[in-house]
This record gives sequence, C-alpha cells and structure tokens, in this order.
Amino acid sequence: MGAYKYISETLQNEYKKRDERLRKKVIRWRKEPAVVKVNRPSNISRARTLGYKAKQGYIIARARVNKGRRTRRRPTKGRKQKSYYFFKQPQMSLQATAEQKVNRLHSNMEVLNSYWVGDDGNYHYFEVILADPAKPSVNISSAIRQGKSFRGLTSAGNSRKQSKKKTPNKKRRRKAKARKPYAPPKKPEKKNGRKPDKPDKPDKPKPRRIKGSKSRKKSPKKKPKE
Repeated sequence: MGAYKYISETLQNEYKKRDERLRKKVIRWRKEPAVVKVNRPSNISRARTLGYKAKQGYIIARARVNKGRRTRRRPTKGRKQKSYYFFKQPQMSLQATAEQKVNRLHSNMEVLNSYWVGDDGNYHYFEVILADPAKPSVNISSAIRQGKSFRGLTSAGNSRKQSKKKTPNKKRRRKAKARKPYAPPKKPEKKNGRKPDKPDKPDKPKPRRIKGSKSRKKSPKKKPKE
C-alpha cells in the first residue's frame, strides 16, 4: 500500500470523526475570503488523481459556497409577477458553482477538476485545480479548451446532463460484458459441399369441428346444355 493510500485513509477518518485539526482548519477558512489561492493541496492524493502536478502552470484555489437554496436577486425597479419568488433553481451542483466562481477570478487559466475539502453549518469548501495553457509545462489536451466550467465539461458540471443519468456507468458496462462473453452465431455445416437440407415445416393443426355445426357441402357444378 502506497503513501497516498495512507493519506486518504487518515483524511477520511478526520472527516468521519470530526477531528479537532479539521475543525481548526474550517474555522480558519471561514475568516478568509471566498476564493483563496493555496500553496499546496490539503488532500494531495485526491489532487494527484484528478490531474494536479507540482509544476509551473498548475495552481490550486479554495472556494467557499453557501449551503442551502439559492436566493434570487432583488429587482431594483418595477413590480412584476415573475419576480414574486424567493428562491431560484440553478440546475447545477454546489461544486460546479465553486468551479465557476474560481474561474471568474482566474480567467486566464482553465479548470481541470475539483474536490470537496470540508464543510460547516453555513458553507461548503472545495479545492479547484487550475492549469495555464500558455505554459510549456502544461501539455495536456484538457487544458486547451476554453471555458470548461461554464460549458459543463468538467466532471462536476457534466453530472447534471441527462445522458449520464440514463446510460449506465462505464465500469458497470465493462463488468456486464465480462459476465456475458460474446459468442458468435453458429453457421450450419455443409455436407459434401452441398447446401444443408432445410428443416421440415411442422404440420398445421387441423381446425376443430364444433358439435352441432352442419358442414356445408359444395354444390356440384351444373353441366352446360347441349
């Protein structure tokens, strides 16, 4: 078992038991601004699996997102019926909103991925991995696209699409294929270079005669007169 495995296990235990170290972190994060650039990831094992590298051109920013429903913006002028509601449905997760919040601040960089770090009574905290496509050290195709977080192309933004919900997971599809190996259909064998005999057709069942019904006899044809 590698070092990253031990790191992930210790962090999971901290989250489950609400360790004192985690509580001190969250108290410190609450006093900081909504988006903060971080020197190093708090969960290095998760960051490395999602594409982070300790190279020039990669940075990590921590974002803070409010819990609960999203309140609508109050209209400055006018009283209209469409404005008489308290909450709005953003149709995306809190993680996707955190990615967009970070990408607005760091507009020259591209969002690769993000992961959950912690939460308290009012906020969720996410760490977002950003890459600068202009740097020569960043040579991955996922950093070339522009505006991934706003177009729903990250893993957090992609989860709200219907296609992902309808189709099963890739791992499940692979497992299903492994259970049922492909067997090609068997072709009928030829006998002495001739075509195989066609199977005999089954005899059609005779129609049942109901009791009491009179069978109609066909009238004989009349002979023409000479």
